[in-house]
Amino acid sequence: MAVLGIDIGGSGIKGALVDTETGELVTERLRIPTPQPATPKAVIKTMKKIVKHFNYSGPVGVGIPAIVINGVVKSAANIDDGWIGFPGRQAMAEATGCDVKLMNDADVAGVAEMTFGAGKDQKGVVMIFTLGTGVGSVMFVNGQIVPNLELGHLYLRDQKFDAEEFMSDRIRKEDKLTWNKWGKRLTTYFRHIEFLFSPELIIIGGGISKKHEKFIHLINIYADVVPAQLLNEAGIIGAAVSAGSK
Repeated sequence: MAVLGIDIGGSGIKGALVDTETGELVTERLRIPTPQPATPKAVIKTMKKIVKHFNYSGPVGVGIPAIVINGVVKSAANIDDGWIGFPGRQAMAEATGCDVKLMNDADVAGVAEMTFGAGKDQKGVVMIFTLGTGVGSVMFVNGQIVPNLELGHLYLRDQKFDAEEFMSDRIRKEDKLTWNKWGKRLTTYFRHIEFLFSPELIIIGGGISKKHEKFIHLINIYADVVPAQLLNEAGIIGAAVSAGSK
């Protein structure tokens, strides 16, 4: 079954049709820059363009950088604050004429990795982190998702800002951190994660996972740390799979 998955990010909105049986993209990925400001109206207009581009009318899965409960957006990370309290699923469905499944962006990426990628058949506590403009997080316990964790917004000891302002890939670039210095920041963060959740496996995703050989070995913690296998397509794939299994 080919289902449209859409991944709303801080810098780009991406979509593609996905074979939900295999996890493979069956079309070229379409990427449109995220409108600024990323208001609900502007983002949904862009989403509508993606649906039209694929001449699509089936179920649509959407990942958004926010807490989502029963289709209502409860927070806003790297998108406009106008999303807070906004009935995202209903508005997207009305704009596109499609049945929409709206979820946290890290959650859908996690679904993809647990279904087709590095977390497949893994038991116990598995955590997946997407490092990009911000930090997305999701946890699975014996294959069951714990949604809307938003662990990128934890405050570490003696810090006046949240974790993603300390160790996201955006901060690595802005602060011109060497791989070694960034690795130390990642270690500080993930040791705190270990203290809280004791995961057996941590999977690192997001665009930076393409360069995993430069930094993953620098993360000095007890848990196994591996790169995401689906790389930057996980959000699209997981969104499509989630919509296809409604």
